[in-house]
Order: sequence, then C-alpha cells, then structure tokens
Amino acid sequence: MKKFFQDVKKYYKYIIYSTKSNLKSEVANSYLNWLWWILDPLCFMLVYTFIVQIVFKTNEEYLPVFVLIGLTAWNFFNSTMNGSVKLVSSNKSIVTKVYIPKYILILIKMFTNLFKMMISWGLILIMMLIFKVPYTLYMLQFFPVLIVLFVLSFGFATILMHFGVFVEDLSNIIKIVLKLTFYLSGIFYAISTRVPAPYNQVLLSLNPVALIIDSFRSTFLYGNFVNYPLLGVWLLIGIIISIIGIKTIQKYENSYVKVMK
Repeated sequence: MKKFFQDVKKYYKYIIYSTKSNLKSEVANSYLNWLWWILDPLCFMLVYTFIVQIVFKTNEEYLPVFVLIGLTAWNFFNSTMNGSVKLVSSNKSIVTKVYIPKYILILIKMFTNLFKMMISWGLILIMMLIFKVPYTLYMLQFFPVLIVLFVLSFGFATILMHFGVFVEDLSNIIKIVLKLTFYLSGIFYAISTRVPAPYNQVLLSLNPVALIIDSFRSTFLYGNFVNYPLLGVWLLIGIIISIIGIKTIQKYENSYVKVMK
C-alpha cells in the first residue's frame, strides 16, 4: 500500500490533467457542451418521476428530489463499474508506450465521474429549495457516505479492471449484474417502506448501493442519522477489496500489455 500512496502523490498532476481532458473530450463535439451534464440527470429524473408517479401511482414525499438522489449515486457507481472493465484496453495507446500504474487510470475515471456527480448534487440542492425540503445539519453526513461510495467503487473497479484484461466477455456479464443491481437498489422506490420486512433490511445490508442511496436520502430528505455501523462494515469491506485489487494489479500489470498484443 505504501507504493500506492507514493504513486498517487507522484501522478496526482497527471490525474488532474487527464480528468480535465476527459471532461473536455466528452462535450467537444456537442452543441450544448457542458449543459448536457445538467440536462442528462434532469431528463432521466423527469422520465423516472413520470413512470413512478403516473404509471405506478407511487407518491413518495419530495418525489423528484427522491429520484434524482438515487440516480446521482447510481450513475457514479454504474459509470465507474462499466468503465473499469475495458479501462486498460481503451487506454492501449498510453499503457503500451509509457509506464503508468494502472490504478491511476481508475482514479482518473472516478474523478471524471465525481465531477459530474457534484453537478447533480448542486441540482439536488436547488431542487430542495424549489420543493421546500428543509436544510438541516444532518446534510453534513453527506461526506462520510460519499467516502464509503468512493472507496467501495474503487475497490470493485480494481478487481474488474484486472479481470477485464483477461476475460473478454466480462463487460457483458457486468452489464447484466448492474442491471439487476439497479432494480434492487431502490432508485425510484423506498426499500425501507416498499419492500416487506425483514427483506428490506436484508436488502439494505447485502446491497451497498441500496444502503448508500438510502443513506443519502436520510441525510437530505428526512433529516435522520444514517446507519453508521452498517456503513462502517461496508467501508471496511471496501478497504479490504481495494487492498486486494491494488496488490493484484501491482503483481500482474506488466503482463497486461502482453495480453493486449
């Protein structure tokens, strides 16, 4: 782990530069440019709000904000997982010419997604004003919950990136798993009230994405304390997975280029 932190310190300027480059390239050929980072979450929020409220006749409190919180957390996790599987091959032009620790590529991807997620959180704060959701000190819990989301995402991403080099069909498998996880994470429904007990608690305990989304909603919408013991367990799991992933990458990253040739 000492080498990991040394690499992050050594390459942090490259991480910042590459993150900015990725953000610019995403909107380079778009007429609306960076406005898509605002319109994209808003449009999906409107679609899911319509489906939940009109089609399924569900009336959650502060429904548009409720849905947008779920989508914001999910999009960060989903984009990180999907992007990590083919991360080495998609950066073949770089990794075959110069040495760069491969987990640095994951951090670049995650910081790119983090920037876009922060824009969505800005929209959430604005919508809270519009829908008269009270601002409370419980909102400060946002930061520990975000840390759990970041650590878990990084841990899973290191594992997926490693095996993505050797297993060609892994991306297709991950898409299926993520689709199932999407519906089990309470993006557009409240697991604690819509899923019968005790299955709701089982689902929140076994699905970290569902727990994180529920924690964000408790923080911003309902003014409650989050489940710190359970979040602590998943933070520990995320750290362990991250350590395993980092050590695995350090051990095998020299063979990645050989596999791609």
